[in-house]
Amino acid sequence: MRIRPALAAVSLATALSASVVPAAAHAADRAAPSDTTFSDVVVNGGKDIVLGLTTKRTVTITWRATDPDGVAKTWAYLWHGPNTDDADGHLPLYPPPGTCTVSATDPTTSDCTVSFGVDAKRDFRHNGLAGTWKVLAEAQDTTDDWTDADVAGTAQFKRYATLTVNASPEPVKKGRTITVTGKLTRADWGSGKYTGYQGRPVLLQFRKKDSDTYTTLKTVTSGSGGSLKTTTKATRDGYFRFVFAGTATTGPAKTAGDFVDVR
Repeated sequence: MRIRPALAAVSLATALSASVVPAAAHAADRAAPSDTTFSDVVVNGGKDIVLGLTTKRTVTITWRATDPDGVAKTWAYLWHGPNTDDADGHLPLYPPPGTCTVSATDPTTSDCTVSFGVDAKRDFRHNGLAGTWKVLAEAQDTTDDWTDADVAGTAQFKRYATLTVNASPEPVKKGRTITVTGKLTRADWGSGKYTGYQGRPVLLQFRKKDSDTYTTLKTVTSGSGGSLKTTTKATRDGYFRFVFAGTATTGPAKTAGDFVDVR
């Protein structure tokens, strides 16, 4: 269901005027194009919002609303789905008006912000909610003219991923084979558990003992249950790690380095 936060804020004077203005004239006035525009819409500072099973986050939306008559109030919230009438997610559920600052040099322009809490356990109950969410922006100008934009901006919500790594044997003789194993999992919002992420490319990287730089050795594809397994030759003391770049619905992950003593 589409949320129309501005409708709850209609003034008593406006409600009274509706009773004396002919219905056709009132409808025509509401149907007239509005001059309000929305720009510079940014969610979470432009960064992905990655949620585990119980993650709680504060998300901020900032935007600019411009109207020749000036902006009286404006709202912005996130929605997910094919369209606003069939949305399967709204954040926040009851959007408050944004806190706005009118430009000192341009009274027609207001820079606005709103912050709200996101609770993964409460707000994300199935994995279909991962991916792109849209920003609906709405405004009321000083002449009581209303406008909205269904897609004023976008935000990315992603499922949290985890990785493990183990390189063995330890210690190992130079030239011998080292086996590196691990597991790639991600939050399953539907089941409330972390489940294996199969068929994804994961980088095996190595860092020499006295270096700060990792070098990619190969790409490993996660198997059943997210399992990872590969081999490499022992050349020198150093650290092995796995790195996952993430996808459109899942956040990135990397392990700490697992040290192997080569003798």
